[in-house]
Amino acid sequence: MFKYDNGFVVNERGQVMDVSGNKDAENQNIHMWKKHGGKNQQWDIVYVEDMKAEPVKGELSPDFGLYVERPFHIVSEMPSHRYLDIISNNLVVKTPNGFDTQIFWFDQKTRTIKS
Repeated sequence: MFKYDNGFVVNERGQVMDVSGNKDAENQNIHMWKKHGGKNQQWDIVYVEDMKAEPVKGELSPDFGLYVERPFHIVSEMPSHRYLDIISNNLVVKTPNGFDTQIFWFDQKTRTIKS
């Protein structure tokens, strides 16, 4: 279970998503780490499309800080602003490339971020 909280992607143990080694590099691995507040742990959520009027899906989940089933990118706050990506079941940061592996969504039923 993950939630987005003031720029951090946090798991149920309070650990945050962290760019390994604080390296702003292509294909740098992501892991969960104790929060220290560095730029390598800070993320922006950028939604793929504008929200449609009067949606059923796409309503904000106040408990998790994410819109339900609305596609988004997770963008690093490090200087290169790389996107979270999945390569061979590993989370990494990569330059935006338009692939579906860089698109995520929040599933209200399981309370998880999915790709």
